[in-house]
Amino acid sequence: MLDGLALAVIEKRSPPPSWQSSFSPPRPRHTRTQTSPPSPPLHLQTPHTHTHTAAPADSAKMTVPPTTKAIVIKSPGHAAIEEVPTPRPREGYMLVRTLAVAVNPTDWKHVDLDLPGVSFAGAHSGCDYVGIVEEVGPDADGDLRPGDRVAGFAHGGNASCHEDGAFAHYIVAKAGCATRLPDGVSTPEAATLGVGVVTVGQGLFQAIGLPLPDPATAEIRPARPAEDPTILIWGGSTATGILGVQFAKLAGYRVLATCSPRNFDYVRSLGADAVFDYGSPDVAREIREAAAADGGSRVSAAWDTVVSADSPRLCAEILGAEGGSYGCLLPVPDAGKVFAVEGARQPIKVTHTLGYTGIGEHFVKWADFPASKEDYDFARRFWALARELLAAGKVKAARPIVDRDGKSGLEGVMAGMQELKAGRVSGGKLVYTMA
Repeated sequence: MLDGLALAVIEKRSPPPSWQSSFSPPRPRHTRTQTSPPSPPLHLQTPHTHTHTAAPADSAKMTVPPTTKAIVIKSPGHAAIEEVPTPRPREGYMLVRTLAVAVNPTDWKHVDLDLPGVSFAGAHSGCDYVGIVEEVGPDADGDLRPGDRVAGFAHGGNASCHEDGAFAHYIVAKAGCATRLPDGVSTPEAATLGVGVVTVGQGLFQAIGLPLPDPATAEIRPARPAEDPTILIWGGSTATGILGVQFAKLAGYRVLATCSPRNFDYVRSLGADAVFDYGSPDVAREIREAAAADGGSRVSAAWDTVVSADSPRLCAEILGAEGGSYGCLLPVPDAGKVFAVEGARQPIKVTHTLGYTGIGEHFVKWADFPASKEDYDFARRFWALARELLAAGKVKAARPIVDRDGKSGLEGVMAGMQELKAGRVSGGKLVYTMA
């Protein structure tokens, strides 16, 4: 819709302002805002003893135990490792023995999440996984078979179906939101892919509308400033931004990115044409001037993977009076004011997305989300594209930070959620092996 302030907003169902996750809601019929007090520290309970012997990764078929260990949300701010029944693959799903998992902001956010009328108690946590297919359920999309090494995206913290989380030794996951892994992708690297692939697909291509790369011809090359359209990736060293930089380059864009100075070299190595310190007081001016250098095109799209207190306003300033597209992973408070650029000649189109809709099933969080066949079909196609680009070596997974401080398994995941909540992770993704 377009209001008198030259702001075009694709409306989405909005979570409470306190919700700061890797995802944000899609296409609502109305907006619902909710204020909640600051979340208390997570209470993550680990058992005194916990052992699990992993079978060889190349074993095509194993005896599936009747129970498995999983991280279970107990109440707002509380999660624990518990013995639960091993889930069975329902229609469209597969049973996977996990080899490694990765931690995302949405994981600890779901542990903390406290919404009236919605209980997450009993839901399994976790979204990113890599593992071995043990069994494929009826009517599963794709051609995955027992013994395949796969990576994918699970709906952790699902109040509508508790067994769907990835933080367990045996999990059920939607076959259409996963891919068989090329040999060149290591198990720790593969663990980082799930949330990133779904979020990049929805945010950059389905919402903002970048053209999908052709795996046969796309390449990451130096920009041609006068010819290539320019996009800004705000948060280029976040786990999602790392993939976003590469996919935007493969789509033919000149990519400018923000990150902390310690990650400049890493983000450049991914293909970013220029990087900027997001903490610089003049960062908006610096980016606009860099875009115009050498006869370059202005920034016509910005993808905000952080949505800090300042990033929406700065992105609006960079897009300027000429307008463009702003995509984000969280709703922006007071968007009408933030994107009302003085003297605007064209509107700024604002979109934000929620990765869980890519699974294509109904669920409930801060609002009721109907099943979206459109989002599921797009996610399936994008996973297939991602596999081709990974196999060709044209996309690299986020840098895995494996078993930090010597902690592994579900106990490591518990520690990792605390690390991520405390803001102690940058330039990579926490991965925990499930041995």
